[in-house]
Formats: sequence, structure tokens, C-alpha cells
Amino acid sequence: MTGGSFAVQAENLGKRYRIVRGKRRVMLRQALSDAVTSGLDSIRLSLDPDAGKEKKSTRRTFWALHDVSFRIRSGESVGIIGPNGAGKSTLLKILARVTAPTVGKARLRGRVGSLLEVGTGFHSELTGRENIYLNGAILGMRRREIECKFDEIVDFSGVEEFLETPVKFFSSGMRMRLAFSVAAHLEPEILLVDEVLAVGDAAFQQKCLSKMGDVVGHGRTVLFVSHNMAAVRALCQSAMFIDRGGIVYSGDVNGAIQQYLSQDTRDQSQPLEFERSPSRRVQILSVSLEDESGAVSTSLPHDRPFSARIKFAVRDPVYRGHLEFNILDDDLNAVATVRDVTENSESLISRSAGTHTYRLRFPTPSLIPGRYRLRVRALTRHKSYTHLLDEVNAVWPFEIYDSGSLLSRMNIPWSGKVILPVEWDTVEHEEVGSP
Repeated sequence: MTGGSFAVQAENLGKRYRIVRGKRRVMLRQALSDAVTSGLDSIRLSLDPDAGKEKKSTRRTFWALHDVSFRIRSGESVGIIGPNGAGKSTLLKILARVTAPTVGKARLRGRVGSLLEVGTGFHSELTGRENIYLNGAILGMRRREIECKFDEIVDFSGVEEFLETPVKFFSSGMRMRLAFSVAAHLEPEILLVDEVLAVGDAAFQQKCLSKMGDVVGHGRTVLFVSHNMAAVRALCQSAMFIDRGGIVYSGDVNGAIQQYLSQDTRDQSQPLEFERSPSRRVQILSVSLEDESGAVSTSLPHDRPFSARIKFAVRDPVYRGHLEFNILDDDLNAVATVRDVTENSESLISRSAGTHTYRLRFPTPSLIPGRYRLRVRALTRHKSYTHLLDEVNAVWPFEIYDSGSLLSRMNIPWSGKVILPVEWDTVEHEEVGSP
């Protein structure tokens, strides 16, 4: 990614976070009470969990990004891929000036528009109309320029009915629709997009993809963070694979995707576990496949049943929530999808806070021989959109092998992806020469 004028340049970027863990929490009421009897110095001790040896707090540092350097040419569309927690979103936040790097520097040439989280940059007390003008002004646009795009923004977002309503009363889906529409239509020279396709119904996701294609086609610079490999292939000219805070690969899109998929070298004799996050209402904690004996496995015969095991945590009630389980092929296209809402219409909302485990049983036959991966999503469905609560994507590579099928003995190649459990019954037969 060198040569030509560059729109984005990062030099040795690093972002360090301090994680403080104390053995006890001090409430504000108690801190004020202590201040009356012990003087102002006790406020400092009470509010600072690191002050005073009796608190026994521990502090550690975590580098979300380290030694990240790259250049992106003007008009180039770049996909940024990697596992959850790799540092992708932190990188975009630094480029968008939402957070400052601990070390290094980033330079961007041109007007920057960003969609990092649902409604980022919106003022909750202002109406949808006022926020459109506010975002345009932040981008450095004149009022006349914003007015020229205003009707397109509103029409695309589909929130015309609520345009005079303060954004704080918008659902997350409405905020996302308006935020994407503003970011895409106000013609920034550099567009930063973080997993926008994870939210919204299928029709709106397709609109987003189409609009991003238009943005790329008009020669604007786009940095696109996504787990949707098909979208990265369709929209991006090059890609970066980021893992554990550093750039592992930068170059061809297919090369980056292959690097991403080949990095999964963790021990899969045990379930794949994910670090707990106290900020998520619903979180997927572990995923694994098991053979018919219950042993964790990544190699399964085509003619025997197998199971998937999913462990997840529910911290707060979720309205109309459900789990979605996908089996992906080598191109990361879903070849089979099941949802728990099919069997249980109450789904996540009926579950108490705590940890829950599902076991999904797949009868035989299910999949033709080949290589596959898993994707698990926790979602909540509203009237016209779906909100993603948590996702683990393209994990647990496994193989379905031919254990001696009749097709293999007859040298007939497999085709398709899924084996349908169809019964062939003879309902009529006539002998040759019969009247």
C-alpha cells in the first residue's frame, strides 16, 4: 500500500489501557460521609481504588494495539479483518479521533466521516433533523451542502416519521439507520465503517452494501471493519488482517482472508472459550463440536450424528432475543442455519440471569464431506430490524469425512453441501411385457 498520494498514514501506533481491579468498591455516599469525619483527604482515598494499601488493588496494562504502521492511498477501499478483540475497533477510534494513541501518530488527509458504533456522534437531546445538520457541520459542510443531501438522507434511513423527535427516544435500529445514512451521504473524503452490517434486517443490510459500493465507486477512501468476508471481497481492493493488536498481513483481500482462517491453531481438544465481558447483556462464552460419544472433535464421519455445544451468559432480560447457529463452508457462506426461537418462542427473555448451555443434536445424514466452520450469534429482533448482541464468527474449523459411502465405492462425486434425509419409496412398478 505504498506509492501515490496517501489519505491515511499510521506510524508505530500503540494504544495501552490500564485495568484496575480492587477488592472492594466505595459508593459515593460513603465517600462523602468519610469526608465529613476525616477531611478532604479521605475523598481522594475513597474514590481512588489505588490509594491506600488497605484496598489491595491490582493494576495491569493491556496493549490493544502495538507497532501498527501502514499507508492507504486516496480512493482505496481497505477491509480490516480479524477475530474479536484483535484491535480493529480501537484502530478506527484512533483514526476517527475518538481516542488518542498512547504512542505513535496517525495522519488523515481529507474530510472524515465515521460510523463506529450505533449513533456515535449524535447528541441525544437534539432531534433527528438537528443531528443531521450537526453531523454535517462537524464534517465542515455548509448548510446549503447539507440541505442538498437532506432528503436523500431521510429517505434512505426510513425515519421520516420521527425526524422531529429527540434521538434519545430512537431505538438502536433507528439510530443505526440514521447514523449510516448521514455518514454515507454527506460525502466525506474518508469513510470509516465498523461492522455496520451486523445490525438491521436483510433488506437494509443490502441497501448499506449497495450504498458503500457507490461510495467506493466514486473514488473515496474507505476503511471497512467487518466479519462479513463476502462483503469485504465485494467492496475492498485490499485488506489487513489484525490479530492481538498487530498487523499480521496486509495486501490482497483473498490473501488476508486466508491468513485469518489459517490462524485458528488453538487446541481444539477442549471447547473454544471467550473472555468474559461485564458490559454485554448476552455473551457467548464457549463453542465446540462433539461426536456421537460426546467427545470434543474436529473430524466427524458423514454418516454418524454429532452435536454442537454452546455456552452463553445472560446478564439482563432481552426482549425477543434468540441465538442463531450457522455452519459455514470454505468461502464462509452459511450452508445451514438454525435458531432457538424456532423451538422456543419466548427465547432469551424467559431465562434468568446466569450461565446457560445448549446442546444442538444433528441427526445423520447432515453434511456432505468437506471443510466447515461455525458462527454463533446472539440477536434481538424488533419490528423492522435485528440487533446483534454478540457474535463469534468463522471459528472451530472442522472436517466431515467420507467413512465409506456407497457413492465413494461407485466413484460418484459428492455435490451440494447438505444431505437431505429423503426416503425413496417405490409406489408403482410394472414388469416388462405386462399388459
